[in-house]
Amino acid sequence: MTYTMWIYAAAILILSEAWGEDQGSNQSTSVITSTSPPEFHVVRNESFNQGKDVNLTCSEKTWNETIYIIWEIKLKNKPCKVSFNTDGRSVDTCRDGKSLRNTSSSQSYLHIPNFSSNDVGVYKCQSSYKGGIDNVVINVATTVPPHVSMWFKHEVNKTSAVCKAERGNPAANISWSVPGNWSVKSVPTDDGLFTVESHLLLPEGTDPENISCVVRHPCWEGEKLFRVNHRKGNVPWLLILIVVIITVLVAGFLFIAQKKLRMLRQRQQCDHSSSKSPTTEDVEEVQPYASYVQRENSIYNSSADLFT
Repeated sequence: MTYTMWIYAAAILILSEAWGEDQGSNQSTSVITSTSPPEFHVVRNESFNQGKDVNLTCSEKTWNETIYIIWEIKLKNKPCKVSFNTDGRSVDTCRDGKSLRNTSSSQSYLHIPNFSSNDVGVYKCQSSYKGGIDNVVINVATTVPPHVSMWFKHEVNKTSAVCKAERGNPAANISWSVPGNWSVKSVPTDDGLFTVESHLLLPEGTDPENISCVVRHPCWEGEKLFRVNHRKGNVPWLLILIVVIITVLVAGFLFIAQKKLRMLRQRQQCDHSSSKSPTTEDVEEVQPYASYVQRENSIYNSSADLFT
């Protein structure tokens, strides 16, 4: 019995020491965690219209609280950096107008003047302040309104309505005001924009005046309707222009042909008159000679009469 009690006592002592060591290591870890400054990570997606000034914020802290701020920018053409710290040191490798500025409440922001497609990219910001660090990643894109056009396409035994939204970002959404068999195709351009084209097969007997192309885009509030009325005049004007060009060419050809025909007739008349003129001269020369011979004959005859 005494031997068993000693075994229980030894087991309890060993377990208590092991529990005490584990408890001490947890406290050490929490101390390390509590002494390190907290970091916040944020990811945002933002789009801006071209031609406008853009301001990107990284932290809500003021300059009095900020130790340093670093913007690492990855553009489609190049990477660059814009930074500033409380010691007065600043870095700007972008050299395209981007700059760090302060609001009236001393809050820092990155200013991008005259935003364009060249400013599209990933903007990573790290702002260190007293008590923590903010890490922000902003995926910056450009919003470009598309140019919309609509027309009718006539083929053998069928007619289609075509709606085209060119060079927009993001890609426009196209639908039709009437139900039917239609398709949509989106094609990216070399400069990061999108062109969307939709074809609607018109059922037989459909009035084109009742057909509208419905286009939606983030640049616009709500949807916009487009009709083909503003492009109806293009086809007659094109036909008129073709007819005028053909008429001018035919008139010019006829004028030149008529002028050459006149010149040819005048030349033939000159040649004909020149060929007749020698005959007239021969008659004039022969006539006096004939009368002279006749006189010679009359004298000769009168002399013969005298001698007889």
